[in-house]
Amino acid sequence: MAHRVTMIPGDGIGPEIMDAARRVWEATGVAFDWDIQQAGSEQMDRTGTPLPDSVLDSIRRNGVAIKGPITTPIGTGFRSVNVALRKELDLYACLRPCRLYPGARSRYEHIDLVIVRENTEDLYAGVEFDAGTPEAEKIAGMGAGRIRPGSAISIKPISAEGTARIARFAFEYARHYGRRRVSAIAKANIMKFTDGLFFRTCSEVAKEYPDIAYNEVLVDAACMQLVQHPDMFDVMVLPNLYGDILSDLCAGLIGGLGVAPGANIGDACALFEPTHGSAPRYKGLNKANPTALILSGMLMLRHLGETDAADRLERAVAAVIADGGRVTYDMKHDREDPTAVGTQEMADAIIEAMQR
Repeated sequence: MAHRVTMIPGDGIGPEIMDAARRVWEATGVAFDWDIQQAGSEQMDRTGTPLPDSVLDSIRRNGVAIKGPITTPIGTGFRSVNVALRKELDLYACLRPCRLYPGARSRYEHIDLVIVRENTEDLYAGVEFDAGTPEAEKIAGMGAGRIRPGSAISIKPISAEGTARIARFAFEYARHYGRRRVSAIAKANIMKFTDGLFFRTCSEVAKEYPDIAYNEVLVDAACMQLVQHPDMFDVMVLPNLYGDILSDLCAGLIGGLGVAPGANIGDACALFEPTHGSAPRYKGLNKANPTALILSGMLMLRHLGETDAADRLERAVAAVIADGGRVTYDMKHDREDPTAVGTQEMADAIIEAMQR
């Protein structure tokens, strides 16, 4: 039976990389019934919102969605379509596997780690007060002289409930995929209450998983260690802000955002998407790298229980990258290399590798 999946092409380069990726996913032999929905800046003129209710209804109904990059309109008061989707659907776990495929541009030879980022709390909860507002002045007055008058203020909420569920997600992922260690990353030596709560709660959850090693690393030390010895890490669980920053750091270790897949997962829905932007200047040029979206679909296949198809797809992507002949310009050692192929041609190469 076909999997009913919400497909959101996005805008900018989104529709063309989605078309390329869709052909690759369908070439695995897995049957899909696509429920195509539109969201993003180009929807503003049509519906007055970049995120119509119909998109959310579709994802809730189908339970699984794949999304291309989306441009958040400027000056609309709408913070981010991506953030809104995570909030409205309670997609509390951001999953970012970072695996280095031989042939990708990197200073390293072997990297295979996973970022698990809490998606709903921390500074990204968006609890902010502008400078000069009564709320900001009131909070500043509670700071015992530690907050300068006229400050803008952000509040950083971290709860035991939110931390426990993201920690449990990280440990369950580690156990399911045979990972050896979960490292909690925060700055508890300075933020003793918020980040301290994050460490304490992760430590309590770790006791439920005696088969998996657990340790705690301060976020600044983790950044240094990732650059010097990335093999020290396996699964990393982080609050929202640190998780966002370290996700991109780790993407840089494996060749950049063009090869970095992502997923946002909750108890009722899962949304799979690449981590790069919509790159509107490349729209329609058949130039953008489709790898991150294709690999996001690989994560989707695993989520759907299509493990064999996911494995074949990943091996095909790895083979094309290792060969290096039919890849987009950003994956060439010289970005001006005339042998670089386009978006659709790289998808063709991956399909052919699967068929072999």
